Amino acid sequence: MLNRRSFLQTATTGAVGALLAQRFATTAHARKLSKIGVQLYTVRNEMAKDFEGTLAKVAALGYQQVEFAGYYNRTPQQVKEVLAKYKLEAPSVHVPLDDLRENLDKAVETTQAIGHKLAICPYVMPDDRKKLDDYKAHAAVLNKAAAAFKKVGIEFGYHNHDFEFTPMEGKLPMDLLLAETDPKLVRIELDLYWITKAKQDPLAFFAKHPGRCIAFHVKDMNKDNGSFAEVGRGSIDFKPLLAKANQAGAKYFFVEQDQCPGAPLDSLKMSFDYLKGLNF
Repeated sequence: MLNRRSFLQTATTGAVGALLAQRFATTAHARKLSKIGVQLYTVRNEMAKDFEGTLAKVAALGYQQVEFAGYYNRTPQQVKEVLAKYKLEAPSVHVPLDDLRENLDKAVETTQAIGHKLAICPYVMPDDRKKLDDYKAHAAVLNKAAAAFKKVGIEFGYHNHDFEFTPMEGKLPMDLLLAETDPKLVRIELDLYWITKAKQDPLAFFAKHPGRCIAFHVKDMNKDNGSFAEVGRGSIDFKPLLAKANQAGAKYFFVEQDQCPGAPLDSLKMSFDYLKGLNF
């Protein structure tokens, strides 16, 4: 079972990942997610074995949007054909930091060819975050990448974990990234699990940085040990968070579960069913 670190280290050059755009359907009494998306990292092992078959199963669960985290040696045209076959949208993709630094033109070309609307830097390796100055260097990379993607009409963002909220040299790396990047170019794909794991309040983050989030990773936390859980079966109350999505600026919403106790597709069904029935 690959973890995110090893996955990103071994992914094919140009591999990117991402996905779920959501709009709110409004009624007189409640709002619901009209579209629910999934980050395909959740089913990375299944995708490696059966790319098309796994996407077909994701669509059969009811998901309408996907966020890629690698293309498994498929060409942009092959990816587009499978998405069209199963009527899936792929608004977002994860582009590793190394690709942004070393293969930016290729990353932009691939992202545009497939038709993604959003590119996300998903992770910073431990060797790349030993001191605060490392984050200053990353901010410069993010600004440059965001400007390149903007030229072809693609939005750009950064995906958090918990380590960005761990003080370093008296400052939070996340605060530095937010301050050093252009808010009009670099948005945040806020992982609701990881910010909670870091003992930060997502609602306070929305209020402090209104409009800065472009997307949410909708991921739950086990009540007993803090591990990953199916959405709705853990300790995170998603209703108030989703209700403030407009304040946050989020317009894409991706279910993700880094590790699943059983079959990942079973976990994804549980999460989908919970969100489909959720009013807020």
